[in-house]
Amino acid sequence: MDPAVPGRIVQLNRKPKEGRARGLPKRAVPELTITPDGVLGDYNRWRTEKAAGDSDQAVLLVTAEDLASLRADGWPVEPGELGENLTVAGLPAGSLGAGAKVRVEDVVLEVSKACDPCTILYGLPYVGMERGGTFLHAVRGRRGWFARVVRGGVVRVGMPVAVQPAPR
Repeated sequence: MDPAVPGRIVQLNRKPKEGRARGLPKRAVPELTITPDGVLGDYNRWRTEKAAGDSDQAVLLVTAEDLASLRADGWPVEPGELGENLTVAGLPAGSLGAGAKVRVEDVVLEVSKACDPCTILYGLPYVGMERGGTFLHAVRGRRGWFARVVRGGVVRVGMPVAVQPAPR
């Protein structure tokens, strides 16, 4: 991994299965166990019921900088509200993209694809039906990145994150 692209985990988020409850916001937790199937104890109804457990959507990463950018645009979004498992900070803009490798100590993730905004975000208290379309437009390109698990393990808040950009 390229140590010139360091960052850190600022928040970890998980949503346990609670009946048919939607998955947002995810709750902050001090650590996560990441397995080849994704985050242990994190229930994503879309991934489970519609995407057949797609391993390319095992973990969702969002940057604190993208959240700050949304707040600067007037949306009071906080970590965990976009459904991410890892909220990371300090990565250079554009370092996350399909094919990038993300290392958190022994854990290795490979970014698979961007997370497209969806209508589940309408359920956030500051969005709703009236502002839903406007929010989806605002969050496009800032909803985060899905990753598959190359090597699992335990991650904790404050751990360093290194990114090896995708080969060009």
